[in-house]
Amino acid sequence: MKTNKFIVALVLVTFFVVSFITNILGPIFPSLVADFDISLALAGFLPFSFFAAYGVMSIPAGILVDKHGEKPVIIGAFLLAFSGSLLFALLPTFTMAMLSLFCIGMGMAMLQVAINPLLRVVGGEENFAFYSVSGQLLFGIAGTLSPIVFSYFVTELNAPAANGFTSVAQSVIPSNMPWLSMYWLFAAMSIFMVVLVSKVRLPKVSRNDEEATGTFAVYKQLLSNKQVMLFFIAIAAYVGSEQGIANFMSLYLQQAHGIDPLTQGAGVVSQFWLMLTIGCVLGLGLVKILDSRIVLILFSTAAIAALCFALFGSVEVALIAFPLTGFFLSVMWSIIFSLALNSVKAHHGSVAGILCTGIIGGGLASPLVGLIIDLTGNLKSGMVVVFVLLAYICSIGFWAKPLVANKTIKLFNKRATPVS
Repeated sequence: MKTNKFIVALVLVTFFVVSFITNILGPIFPSLVADFDISLALAGFLPFSFFAAYGVMSIPAGILVDKHGEKPVIIGAFLLAFSGSLLFALLPTFTMAMLSLFCIGMGMAMLQVAINPLLRVVGGEENFAFYSVSGQLLFGIAGTLSPIVFSYFVTELNAPAANGFTSVAQSVIPSNMPWLSMYWLFAAMSIFMVVLVSKVRLPKVSRNDEEATGTFAVYKQLLSNKQVMLFFIAIAAYVGSEQGIANFMSLYLQQAHGIDPLTQGAGVVSQFWLMLTIGCVLGLGLVKILDSRIVLILFSTAAIAALCFALFGSVEVALIAFPLTGFFLSVMWSIIFSLALNSVKAHHGSVAGILCTGIIGGGLASPLVGLIIDLTGNLKSGMVVVFVLLAYICSIGFWAKPLVANKTIKLFNKRATPVS
């Protein structure tokens, strides 16, 4: 099929929007805790409500795409994100925050399921790897920009009243909750994407074996497979590690070092996502010269070390070490996913659905971290959860036995000794 560059661009923009909306929880987290006056354990259920929806919707989204096609699912996903964002912007309460994040999470899950096979078709199978990496890079760029935009909006809205956009925003957004401006922005972005996608004719996608949704019997069989369940836990461990660090780093820097979460704290979260993106690019090169299990062991060990420096070092060290954890987390998702798929002979689409459902488990890390902090009164103690999760990820490099190992390049070819 001929490459449709406009639709490829549309899919890549969708990757950007998904990340821009998803990765705002970290910088907003301290504001949610302060403005709703809630415990850290309760606050942890905010990211959980998002990732629970993400996990719950992954398999049903695949069924919806199979039955109705990509376009209705993509439009429905953005309508859910629009509804959730507008609901919270208009009714900023803790209950509405939970419901809003659940709606947005369902929308993001539907988008992730729909756009990857679509990208394979519109970009051409021979270009799929290139466009997939491009999508992940845009995902990382959006995650980097989102906290910066958040910090800009908050700063502008806290300034004296001005003409134009700022004055309109100040009349709509409560003065004590300037961070709500992001949810108005999310609503605007979502409705813009609804209009854009509705005007585009998308091609029919024939899903290959790896993308097909399995039957109930297939899922039952896979759920009894020990390897599949171990990798399910691994995905939960990765999401738990990523969110445990991303959501609590700004709060930790505020309480331990007096860093303003709305400006410098948001900047550190932005650097975290930037380093995660850079690490992803460099990680692609590493898995070409090393077994992916070795890369996983090295990076998970380095992530544990970086987190130790972030928690027990000075403020100068913490400001460097927290973003570095993002760099070392970067390769984990893709390596865990590839090892899992390469550890089973068939039903890769169903395995992928089960793995994505593991995101629910990862969402539990935030309330668990918060609960430990509330019980002990020590921010560092909550990070014990993250250390345990990273240790489990490290263990994968020792027990994983993929049927197909990643292909590596031999840097030094030994010449055969000529026979005399």
